[in-house]
Amino acid sequence: MSVLALLDPAVRGAHDVVAALADVVPTALAIVLFTAAVRLALHPLARAAARGEKARLRLAPRVAELRERHRKHPEKLQAALAELYRTEQASPFAGCLPMLLQLPFFSVMYRLFTTPNDLLGHTLGGVPLGLHVTGVHSLPQLLVFAALYAALAAVGWAGFRRARRTPTDAPGAALLPYLSFGTVLFAALVPLAAGLYLLTTTAWTAAERALLHRGAPVPAAGPAVPAAR
Repeated sequence: MSVLALLDPAVRGAHDVVAALADVVPTALAIVLFTAAVRLALHPLARAAARGEKARLRLAPRVAELRERHRKHPEKLQAALAELYRTEQASPFAGCLPMLLQLPFFSVMYRLFTTPNDLLGHTLGGVPLGLHVTGVHSLPQLLVFAALYAALAAVGWAGFRRARRTPTDAPGAALLPYLSFGTVLFAALVPLAAGLYLLTTTAWTAAERALLHRGAPVPAAGPAVPAAR
């Protein structure tokens, strides 16, 4: 038995919910509504993560000062940063928890939309929801996928711009903003139905962050905080 097969009970439950919604609205819309409902249930965790991230931004000047003071002594720098975050009850990884808790849901949705079932026979704009972009054989079908990828790229661009403006001490910080475009690449590997899920959940994340971080200080990247560049 594969690891993904362990998710089958949850997959069947998700299928039943989406199928029930699809009796009332188009299946593509049912996927969007189901995804939005799950993200709404996870919203309290996102609020908690936002509070932690605001605390991290508040500490950014002190972090920059410690970097300058201990730039030649990495061990002392790490110890000083750990003490600072412990004292302030903050974390350089604030904001990761909601993403991690979405992984089981994503795994369920991935299996639902990559395992043959009746939902994948339904269509969006004449394109079967179970179709991969590699199976496109007409211009109208290609346009549907192109619109999906363009929408994902637009959401990714918004995330990229925000990540570039937000300092972080996480490992590989310079590469983190570019991960915003990862969903575009991943969407090219999954059926249209899974792409709709990716678009819905990433758009929700972008809107949620804009709401929760409205008015929060976002220090500009500069030489004092190398990790933000």
